[in-house]
Order: sequence, then structure tokens, then C-alpha cells
Amino acid sequence: MFNRDMAIKGERSDGRGTRGERSDGRATRGERSDGRGTVGDVFALIRHRRDVTRTEVGRLTGLSRSAVASRIAALTALGLISEREQAPSTGGRPPTLLSFDAEAGLVLSVAVGISRTRLALCNLAGEVRTIHDIDQEVALGPDDLMPDVVKRLDVMLQDHPDVPVYGVGLSLPGAVDRDRGCSRDSAILRGWDGVMLRPYFGELPRLSGVPVVLDNDANAIAAVERQGYDDVLVIKASSGLGAGIVAGGVLQHGAAQAAGEFGHNKIAAAVGVPCRCGDTGCVEAVAGGWAVVHALQQQGYAVRHLRDVVELAHGGDSEARRMIRDSGRYVGEVLAAAVNLLNPAVVVVAGDMAGAYEMFVAGLRETLYGNATAQATRTLEVVPAAHGSRSGTVGGAVMVLDDVLSPRAVDALVAAG
Repeated sequence: MFNRDMAIKGERSDGRGTRGERSDGRATRGERSDGRGTVGDVFALIRHRRDVTRTEVGRLTGLSRSAVASRIAALTALGLISEREQAPSTGGRPPTLLSFDAEAGLVLSVAVGISRTRLALCNLAGEVRTIHDIDQEVALGPDDLMPDVVKRLDVMLQDHPDVPVYGVGLSLPGAVDRDRGCSRDSAILRGWDGVMLRPYFGELPRLSGVPVVLDNDANAIAAVERQGYDDVLVIKASSGLGAGIVAGGVLQHGAAQAAGEFGHNKIAAAVGVPCRCGDTGCVEAVAGGWAVVHALQQQGYAVRHLRDVVELAHGGDSEARRMIRDSGRYVGEVLAAAVNLLNPAVVVVAGDMAGAYEMFVAGLRETLYGNATAQATRTLEVVPAAHGSRSGTVGGAVMVLDDVLSPRAVDALVAAG
């Protein structure tokens, strides 16, 4: 589940390619990330392939047998790889296999949502081992939610007392200042703007000094749902609307780290309709999950969240089905311009609206293909998120794994002993 594209291309955690990358994005000299053949480079190769022999490592990196042996020894000492013999053969002693040990450590994922925050404990391959939901509004600010998050993580970690924690991946709705570690000018996270979130995790001794990697929730989903393509548009359609953009194999953040905030594009169907951002006319005001819930409440429906609307739609309620399809139409209308501009290979639909995927995408396809150019949509695929409702959770894990298990980070671990 780790980001194979980054492992192959040697992409750094800040989104820029490392040395040794060709102009077409493929790594040079075998599968090394920067052409040096360091311990971290060898680990990236083993992590990508999962099982590889020492001979293959030497062939793919150009390293001598003794150089390969020294790097394998360093990785074994870190506990990141293991070595085992292949099944016996008739041709003498079989070569041993080097394997990435995904159970050598843990990463934590925290996906903050408007009404629900999902916590997960994952192995070093991003595979979920334990998951827990906190059904709590974020409106009262981080001092209300984050201490509960840390307490729950502490409980989850008690079942793994001796396993090292490599990092925490934290995703938030809206724009994020990744360097400072806080929400940035979010219209929906009032009370969170500018509040440093990393110190909350430091209150837990086991997480003191552990890297905390932050990003927008749609970007976290894009980290894992890019489907192996270099040009992908990931749509998170939930209470709000947002997108993760992968162009040329690189996740795009934008100059103000606000790329993908399409929920506040203006459309004709929303003219004069108030949006929760304080403006009027935003697509989110008629297509966002919060708007759909509000509209049904006005009609007397006992719904509190978009998940309730999806359940009604699956139960055959015609109004819920209509509103979900209309939401898809409005989203597709806005996405058409993005598809013309970016020419992605695939549009991935994630978020709670994906729980009614066929209904939502029926509307989305109608306006997307009707308004985008034939050239941009000729080979375009629209697909559901491969990880379903866990996309944000797994994405948060992958987000931090791409940072803490990068060749550079592994080399730093070796240097630190």
C-alpha cells in the first residue's frame, strides 16, 4: 500500500524529484533514487520489490558484493528487512531472499473530519491494523478534539508496547500549512487557523520527537489512490468538496498550498445561495454533503449526515437519490474545466458520496463529458476509490511513510546509529 511511484521515482517528501531522475520520470541506473547506492537506496529497492536476492540488488544498483553486504547488514540492524532461504532446489544451495519487514514498526494516521475523526494504527506497508472513530464536531477547536485523539492513540498503542512508532500522518479538511503544522485560512475549521498541532502529539511520551506529517484530506487520499498513473484528479465528495491533483507524477499543493479547493467555484445553479464559507454561489452550497443534508432537513427528513442520505438512497428514497445525482451533475460541471486544463488519465471519486457511487457518478459523467473537450475525455476513466471509506486513513499512513522511509530518512537513521 505504500506509494510505489515515489519509491521508483525517488520523489522527496516535499514533492520535488531527487537526483537520478530522468526527464520522463523514470529512475536511472536500475531503481536507485539518486544514483549513489546508499543504504537508503537499497532499502527503497527492497521495499518496492518486497522480495529480492543480493545478486539482484548488486545488478540493479551496480554495487560490489561487499558493498551490498554492508548495506544489507545496516538495514538488518535497523530491523527493516529480513533474510530467508528460498525453497530448496536441485541445483545446489538456493539464494536467500531479502524482504521488507512491514511489521518492524508502526505509523499512526489521524483523518480529521467535520463530524468524525478516524484514527488508525498501521504497519510500515500502510496496512491498517487497528481503527477507531471519534464522532465529535470540530467546531469547538483543536483544544476540544486533539486531547481526545491523543488519549485514544495511547490506548491503541498499548497493544504494541515494544514496536517503534515511525511517525504520525495527520490530514485536515481545507488548506494546510505543512511547514508550520496547522490549518490555514480554512472556511470550515474556525478556531483551528494557525494553531500548531504537532505539540499535542508530543504530550504522549511515546510520540515525543516522532515526525508528524500534515496535509489536506484530499491530498492524503491522492497519496494512495493515484492508481499508478502520473496524472490523476482525486475528488473527495463528502460534507465538503475538494480535490487532490497529481500532475506529472507529483502531488500539487499550489503557491498558497490551496490547490484543489474547487468547492468554492461559482456556478449558475448556486447564484445567491449562501455557502458556509460566508460567500454565495459556491458549488458546495448546492452539491456539498452539508448542503444536501440541510435541504432534506428542510423537507422534514431526519438526517444528520451525508451517510444518512446515502442510506436513504440505497433504501430507494427518490428524493435522496435525486439530490445525490444532482450533486454529481454540479460537481461534474465544475470538473469539466479542470479536466480540460489538466488532462488527467483518471478521476478517482472518494468521500462519503462515493457510498452512493453509481448515483453520484451518473450525474457527474453527464456534465463532465458534456462540457469537457472530446480530446481531454477520450481516454479518461472515472473510478471509485480503491480503498473505499478507508482512503483517508490509509492515505495518511502512506503520506508519513513516504517521508520517514524515504532513502534520505533511512540514511539518516543509519547515520544516527
